[in-house]
Amino acid sequence: MKLYYAETLSPRKACALAGYLGLPIEYVFVDLGKGEQARPDYLAINPNGKAPCLVDGERSLWEADAILCHLAQRTESGLWPRNAHQQIDVVRWMSWNSQHLLRHGGSLYFEYIIKPWAGMGAPDEAKVAEAQGFYRKHAAVLDQHLKGRKWLLGDEMSVADFSVGITLPYAKDAAMPVGEFAEVLRWHDQLNSLDAWRNPFPARPAYAAMNA
Repeated sequence: MKLYYAETLSPRKACALAGYLGLPIEYVFVDLGKGEQARPDYLAINPNGKAPCLVDGERSLWEADAILCHLAQRTESGLWPRNAHQQIDVVRWMSWNSQHLLRHGGSLYFEYIIKPWAGMGAPDEAKVAEAQGFYRKHAAVLDQHLKGRKWLLGDEMSVADFSVGITLPYAKDAAMPVGEFAEVLRWHDQLNSLDAWRNPFPARPAYAAMNA
């Protein structure tokens, strides 16, 4: 298997899960700054020109949430629940996240992290205020749901936790107002106990040499 990734939000969850499962994956870094995502050879496996993308044998699979489910199913991990009701819950939370929490957390991530990296200027205060308002609204839904539950689906961790939690490692740097939500913080502390969650990206030789 080859996992094509960049050191950004969506690839982070795919890398974190692959690391947690201890899979024998070849990691291929896609340098977004150099436009490698738009090269013809990459577009041949992911016509969207995005990362991540997983190549497993003859199959090319894009979209991070689909990759999470595939990896968990392929390894017969309990992170993909056996119960059909819980499987639907996984899909529900992944869909909810993409439309709500990740959508607005991603806006803050763009304003505070991507724009400085790309030399696009300072955060837009109006866009920040709007995104923070929506983030609070949806974080409150998540916070209420987590009361009395260890993980999103109950007592057992699932791929939904890897998906929905993905903005939280960037909360401080991207001014996401998660400090107001005790249950969300408690839940993320559990994820942070996993080394694969804290350090999801493989070491890159050039980067390691530069920082030696």
